[in-house]
Amino acid sequence: MELLSESDIDARLPALSSAWRREGDAIVAELECEDFATAVELVNKIAELAERADHHPDILIHRYRRLAITLTTHSAGGLTRRDFEVARAIDAL
Repeated sequence: MELLSESDIDARLPALSSAWRREGDAIVAELECEDFATAVELVNKIAELAERADHHPDILIHRYRRLAITLTTHSAGGLTRRDFEVARAIDAL
């Protein structure tokens, strides 16, 4: 998978929800759910779509109802179109 250029990244980021921001070679989102059970349900939905996409984010539940999601293409060493595709799919949840 080919790395995106800085201009490609800059062009794609505004198309995502405002939860996403660039952090080095990754895009990250902080999401707040109603409660812990809802956060776990969302993690499970993200896991299902990530499996279908064969692209797996780092996900952390913290403060019992907050999710930190990090997307990067480790094998490419940075951001690829796949990261943005998965981020858009997460936004659609």
